[in-house]
Amino acid sequence: MVREKQIILGTAGHIDHGKTSLIKAVTGIDTDRLKEEKLRGITIELGFAFLDLPSGQHIGIVDVPGHEKFVKNMVAGATGIDIVAMVIAADEGVMPQTREHLDICTLLGVSYGFVVLTKIDMVDEEWRELVIEDIKDFVQGTFLEGRPIVPVSAVTGEGIQDFIDTLDRLSAEVPDPPASSLFRLPVDRVFTMKGFGTVITGTLISGKIRVGDTVMIYPSQITSKVRGLQVHNESVGEAAAGMRTAINFQGLDKASVNRGDIVSTPGALIPSYMVDAHLYYLKNNKKPVKNRTTIRFHSGTSEVLGNLILLGQAELAAGEEDQVQIRLDSSVTLVKDDRFVIRSYSPVRTIGGGRILNPIPGKHKRFKPEVIAGLKTILQQSPTELVAYHAEETGYKGVSYVELKVMTNLVEKELQGAVQDLLSRHVILLVDRENQVFLHRKHFEQLQGETSTLLGDYHRRYPLKIGMPKEELKSKLPSFLNSKLFSLVLGQLIKHGEIVQDEDTVRLSSHAVSLGVDQKKIREKILKAYQTSGLTPPYFKELGKDLNILPEAAKDVLNLLVSEGLVVKIKEDLYFFGDAVQGLQRNLIDFLKTHGEISTPQFKDLAGVSRKYLIPLIEYFDAVNVTIRIGDIRKLRTLSK
Repeated sequence: MVREKQIILGTAGHIDHGKTSLIKAVTGIDTDRLKEEKLRGITIELGFAFLDLPSGQHIGIVDVPGHEKFVKNMVAGATGIDIVAMVIAADEGVMPQTREHLDICTLLGVSYGFVVLTKIDMVDEEWRELVIEDIKDFVQGTFLEGRPIVPVSAVTGEGIQDFIDTLDRLSAEVPDPPASSLFRLPVDRVFTMKGFGTVITGTLISGKIRVGDTVMIYPSQITSKVRGLQVHNESVGEAAAGMRTAINFQGLDKASVNRGDIVSTPGALIPSYMVDAHLYYLKNNKKPVKNRTTIRFHSGTSEVLGNLILLGQAELAAGEEDQVQIRLDSSVTLVKDDRFVIRSYSPVRTIGGGRILNPIPGKHKRFKPEVIAGLKTILQQSPTELVAYHAEETGYKGVSYVELKVMTNLVEKELQGAVQDLLSRHVILLVDRENQVFLHRKHFEQLQGETSTLLGDYHRRYPLKIGMPKEELKSKLPSFLNSKLFSLVLGQLIKHGEIVQDEDTVRLSSHAVSLGVDQKKIREKILKAYQTSGLTPPYFKELGKDLNILPEAAKDVLNLLVSEGLVVKIKEDLYFFGDAVQGLQRNLIDFLKTHGEISTPQFKDLAGVSRKYLIPLIEYFDAVNVTIRIGDIRKLRTLSK
């Protein structure tokens, strides 16, 4: 059974300030599970525990490493936490990792927490008060300002109940997580259990998962089935957002999944090597960050190298914020509003972070005012405006419903409502029903205009051609334009009377073939030559030479005569006068109606032509479905049905 409210407590603080000892004193669970951790007495990997508070609220606990070498593990553990216990030892006070951990929690959007002053058994009362005053100065201006400072000793037990009571009160303040129909769980641990196979753990950040569900591992996009679920060492049939969850997979190799991967629904997420983001560059940085700086990008439980692209300026000063694009060495699968942290490449330290604006953007050019202005408005847009914005941004390619889900991070009902509103107002059009792809009306109208322009240019270049071949027209439009959208564009132009489609050719409705004086003379010469020759015409190449006509000019006029039906093309370079072919066709049909079949010698006698014309003509009548060949004879196709 899924509990209504799930809360994750995360520890943070400098190495050796007593985070793990505190958790053990509160829960009885030692979160240091590795042999190396036991030997060295420090936390290296993430540790997990749980606690039932006096109010009945169940708390999941993530214990993070404090050593500077393991900050990336700390960032992974901080993903999904609701409350942070910032641990500061009374004998040392605020230390470098205390500051960095607070920065990380702030950048990740943690807004609930309190300070735990540990090791109070090691200092006198006067020193304790001095450290508390120092802590108050340290948290000023942060989400911990005004929050309780709880002195405790894991050795004597002093303050432990106060810690529990403070956590209970604070838990009541934490709101329910925002609704989301998208199931996502960032993987923070992978291992195998004898008799069970591969098991992963993580904090379920949105949606629900049930035993028996088919899931996909991102970004590798490997699918597997959920064999079993555990929450705090108890088997459950379903897990929901906010729960520390262990998933046992059916038939999944351990090597197929890693920390940093995301478990989600098949086809729900889209891997990308770029993200658009709103970045805050920490005010304690000593120098500005420049464009294309190599950074370590932390999101969810993953760490990926990448380059920071400043879209609107050459460098970003300490304490400034701006819209940026981050281009990554490996793909990530994020959604809008996901939080991230960036750390410098070397020496490694936290320098900034923020919120994802678009998890699957195109590549932006720098210093484009419209790009920067568009990204600035994303955080303030309504659902309808957001959908319209992305439909416009994706251009002729259009945007799919699946893409909109990760681009907007809206719940299903909100997204469907926004899409239907825009469709009803014709702001967007559904151009691919099967794949649910939408195109902004602005781009659809531009495509219509571009199509008309291409046809107009074609008519000017080839005034004697009735129309432009349909496939040639499609090839001139953007290469990623699919057949469904192309057909929709043509259909709308035909519906409004702007273009006409004749079989495989398309023309503007205003286009009419008009011959010049010289072309009219050429037309008369060619038509007269074919009319005179009847069923024994010369090959067109010879005809052009005999009439002293340039091949290009003659070919254009000939194609016009063919489109008018006055001349019939039988095969390449061999044309006949239309009336002569129609007369032969009538005679052939009469013969077949009388005799039932015709042999090649009989057709030769009927047509009165040599073998040079005999075979092309009889094969032509097969091709236009007048006759059907059966062995060495032909029959009338209409009578053979």
